[in-house]
Amino acid sequence: MLAGLQARLRGVSTTRFNVLLSALALVACFGATIGDEGEGMSRRSAGSAAADIKATIVVPAYKEAPNIKPLAERLFSALAKEGMDKTTELLFVDDNSRDGSVEQVEMLKKEGYNIRIHVRTDERGLSSAVLKGFEMAQGDKMVCMDGDLQHPPEKVPEFLKSLAKNEFVLGTRYGEGFAVDKDWPWYRVIISKGGRLLARPLTPLSDPMSGFFGITKSALAKGKGKVSAVGFKIGLEVFVKCGVQNHGEVQIFFGKREAGESKLTGKVMLYYVLHLTRLYRFKFPLLLPMLCLLLLCIAFYAAAALFRPKDKLL
Repeated sequence: MLAGLQARLRGVSTTRFNVLLSALALVACFGATIGDEGEGMSRRSAGSAAADIKATIVVPAYKEAPNIKPLAERLFSALAKEGMDKTTELLFVDDNSRDGSVEQVEMLKKEGYNIRIHVRTDERGLSSAVLKGFEMAQGDKMVCMDGDLQHPPEKVPEFLKSLAKNEFVLGTRYGEGFAVDKDWPWYRVIISKGGRLLARPLTPLSDPMSGFFGITKSALAKGKGKVSAVGFKIGLEVFVKCGVQNHGEVQIFFGKREAGESKLTGKVMLYYVLHLTRLYRFKFPLLLPMLCLLLLCIAFYAAAALFRPKDKLL
């Protein structure tokens, strides 16, 4: 009898143990399923957030930490008035400033701003920074603006509206009733006007030296393999090399730099002139050979006139 009771107890214990194992297995499977679904939802949510971005504002920066917060606040305030703040991101491309820019961006991100920063340690330069920003942009509409607050962030919504019907949009100081800050240095005014005249044969843009511009991803793609990061005015480079067919212009007031370091130096101006010569060769490939041929013809006729024997006097 005792042996039979022990056998029954072992049978009951085994049965309960098997039931317990089965229950634990079900719980584990259920938990794994929930985890996979949660992870999938998280990935889909992140993907959805990226898909919701329709525009990217690219700001090439070097030691612009004092300007980051006011720029972001003014920009997103203007975007919010047009219902564009949730579908627009602000992207800083920083040339390893080490001035607290990263910390400024992280603080603003915690406050809810759709902002991020990419720090470059392997290269420097305004034009290459802009192109890097365009490459990283999540939005199809891309706007480039300076980080020194000379370009008014309040105008960005007009840029985005213009890009809905144009390939390219430019912030111009030279439209109707144009204005430049009265405190702007006189030499900057002369440089700006001279730069416009030099670039006139290349483009119909009223302010080709402006660095406040926007372009669509599809238009930029037309310049793949042609657009160069070498040059002072990347907006002009992009316009010419991408063969822009239609463009819009937005009237802006060009203000005085608020803080940070100016990018305009004698070396930069020299680079601008060299940049123009490359653009002329790109747009008018026969211009230089024709000029050389013209000079040769002039030299030939001058030499012929100089060495032509004089008529003998009778």
